[in-house]
Amino acid sequence: MKLKSLLILVLFVQCTLAQKTYKIAFYNTENLFDTIDGPNDDAEFLPQSKAQWNGARYNEKLTHIRQVMNDLNRPMIVGFSEIENKSVLTDLIQDGYSNYGIVHYESPDLRGIDVGMIYDKKLLSLKESGNIRFVLPGDSTPLTRDIVWAKFKCNKESIYVMVNHWPSRRSGADASEPKRIKAAETGAHFIDSILSVNPNAKIVFLGDLNDHPQDKAPKIIEARLNPVITAQSGEFGGSYNYKEEWGILDHIYVSKGLSSGKVRMKENSGKISSFPYLITEYKGNKVPFRTYAGDKFLGGYSDHFPVSIEILVP
Repeated sequence: MKLKSLLILVLFVQCTLAQKTYKIAFYNTENLFDTIDGPNDDAEFLPQSKAQWNGARYNEKLTHIRQVMNDLNRPMIVGFSEIENKSVLTDLIQDGYSNYGIVHYESPDLRGIDVGMIYDKKLLSLKESGNIRFVLPGDSTPLTRDIVWAKFKCNKESIYVMVNHWPSRRSGADASEPKRIKAAETGAHFIDSILSVNPNAKIVFLGDLNDHPQDKAPKIIEARLNPVITAQSGEFGGSYNYKEEWGILDHIYVSKGLSSGKVRMKENSGKISSFPYLITEYKGNKVPFRTYAGDKFLGGYSDHFPVSIEILVP
């Protein structure tokens, strides 16, 4: 009996050691615009604008994002928000990142920003992708960011990834809440459609939800998926700082199917990364090191911290 138990233990250790760990991450890049005057509302981020958004600043921003990706150990998937178009992702994966592919759809957002993702083509094969478009309360046509999704194959197992950037609180948290609830209900409908076919499907739902975990809209997602980014996930208790208070606006939720199988999430691996270079001081408080403060160029990274989970792959 003792010999049998020992053999089981040895096999378990061997299997564990044989697995490799990769990350799935999300990063709100804070206005990653190119310098070209496009058909969208990008006047704020052009060389002749007050912000003087030029090629040197754009390339510095791309270098900053690559630095974050490197320190996240080059994730297998990175979801992005506040990107202007596909071309900025194409520029991002130049110079040593040729193993990444892009999933992007142009959205009807009024500010001209989209969501998208890049993925490691050596680890994943893209099987399907799409964008979910919806109309917010008070609007007659879609005028906000789409939800972008992709279905990947990894080691013969399927993983669905959904990237979100829900409507902002600019008009006030309460007044704008119905818009985020609409976004949540739209995402929940897609999740339900997957789980109705396969209750054990592996789903990763991530993004800047412009809401905190306890708010109504995120709770709609939490009714279906497990939240893995909490106040304990980072050193400051949040991914974003507003009026000297930290909060979690950048979220990752996973389905129960991701807790088992050959490809699965490492338990308690949800993390808010606050690398030293991502932090600066404002009025005596530590805050994310932004690219701009109004029209003033600071040369920082983003007003959000990246969030991630770890995935075990044989």
